[in-house]
Amino acid sequence: MPTRPQYLPLRTAALIAGLALLGSVVAAPFAEMYVFPKLIIPYKAAETARNILAHQGLFTAGLLAYFLTFLLDIVIAWALYHLLRSVHPPLAQFTAWLKLAYSLLALVALNQLVTALRLLTTPDYLALFPQAQVQALAMVHLRAFKNHWYFGLIVFALHLVLLGYLVFRSGYIPRVFGVLLVITGLGYLLTAVRPYLFPELNVDFAMYTFYGEPLFMLWLLIRGNKFREEVQPAPADFTPHHA
Repeated sequence: MPTRPQYLPLRTAALIAGLALLGSVVAAPFAEMYVFPKLIIPYKAAETARNILAHQGLFTAGLLAYFLTFLLDIVIAWALYHLLRSVHPPLAQFTAWLKLAYSLLALVALNQLVTALRLLTTPDYLALFPQAQVQALAMVHLRAFKNHWYFGLIVFALHLVLLGYLVFRSGYIPRVFGVLLVITGLGYLLTAVRPYLFPELNVDFAMYTFYGEPLFMLWLLIRGNKFREEVQPAPADFTPHHA
């Protein structure tokens, strides 16, 4: 006889998602806003190489912070699926798969940073290429990380839009967070496609719309434990209810 699948209680799913989001909110800005702007000088390969070699521990810390962020994204996808599966099970599962796909794309992109570090810290490469060429190759890989990661934000943006829809329709999470998550997703989408569709426009839309995720995180941590009962798994013919 088949066993019934086990699901997390809503309050447990909310706590796990909130804590994982908190971890990513701390780790990602550390790398994105402190470590790499401090070390990487755009299109100045020699100066960037000197900075990385002089602060190799800091560069490695930033790399590990990105790594932790992308791993936490997988945990977030799992927890949010359990939190929102009762709204629309197939859509909740697809939304989680989008987050997982984004995390895998980001982890693959992270190899560019690993390659850049190895180029600069492995003496054997200097036997194959002049120092200036090694530094230039490292800069190419540093730039490639951002290019590949930002392209993956298209998938992340679609995840946020669908997540916002599920939150809006849930009935047990305030609808305003659904709206904020959709806005955040659209901001990331515009940021990701801007270099290809609007290369002359120098605007980071996500900088103005990112607040949806942190606000949702705070609600999960503060109010998520107030869920009084677990929403039971929906039947096969379930259709989303109107909140």
